[in-house]
Amino acid sequence: SYLVHVPPKYNSANPTPVVLIFHGAGMNAVLMQSFSGLNGTADEAGFIAVYPNGTGAGPFLTFNSGGVEWELVKKQPNDVTFVSQLLDDLATVVNVDPKRIYATGMSNGGMMCYRLAAEMSDRIAAIAPVAGTMAVTEAKPKRPVPVLHFHGTEDRLVPYGGPDQRVPKFLTFKSVEDSVAAWVKLNGCRGEPVVEELPDTAEDGMKVTRKTYRGDNGAEVVLVTVTGGGHTWPGRGAPFAPIGRSTRDISANDMIWEFFSRHRLP
Repeated sequence: SYLVHVPPKYNSANPTPVVLIFHGAGMNAVLMQSFSGLNGTADEAGFIAVYPNGTGAGPFLTFNSGGVEWELVKKQPNDVTFVSQLLDDLATVVNVDPKRIYATGMSNGGMMCYRLAAEMSDRIAAIAPVAGTMAVTEAKPKRPVPVLHFHGTEDRLVPYGGPDQRVPKFLTFKSVEDSVAAWVKLNGCRGEPVVEELPDTAEDGMKVTRKTYRGDNGAEVVLVTVTGGGHTWPGRGAPFAPIGRSTRDISANDMIWEFFSRHRLP
């Protein structure tokens, strides 16, 4: 199942961009709406916000993003097929611009974005994972997929450097740097990034750095690192103290839409 938020300025006569927004493990579509706050961005920018539900018990749902080495969970549904069918279904009720379909998500949902980039590059124009790295072992996209990745250095659930003693042994995923390096190579970007320190407007004790890797084909890879940030969505408050601090120096939502709006399928 999935929830759809249609912005007030939607006109059924016009093909409209779609942003898929994937919740983290133990969440669901309803919680992800309030957690991300992307309905407000959708209303301002005019895109359709879509919140897929994963599978599980009650409100505690997950996506099959890869990286699970536990027999009981290996039999998860094929969520790539689910997303493909979701997009087909969505197109029967709203006017979707097939060249402007994007994916963002939190944690397990961010990992799902990487899986979609690897396996559905013919339909997903760009991705923006938040606090979620690449969990599939390899990627063979049909085309370069632009990537905007947000991650806090103090993330204890999806550690910046990859799985450590805090991560259950049956979970595997790449570090932030390895995830970015993989897509820099896949997208044919140049090796040396442009590095910027973003303004410290909130004076919250955290620092935000942006690294941008560009290629000749326009498929850039951007890493936004929040030094001191936790397992959070930049610009939004942390709902639970144990997940760490969330910076107000930037708005992930504004940066995500600015990034998406510059990329579309050829």
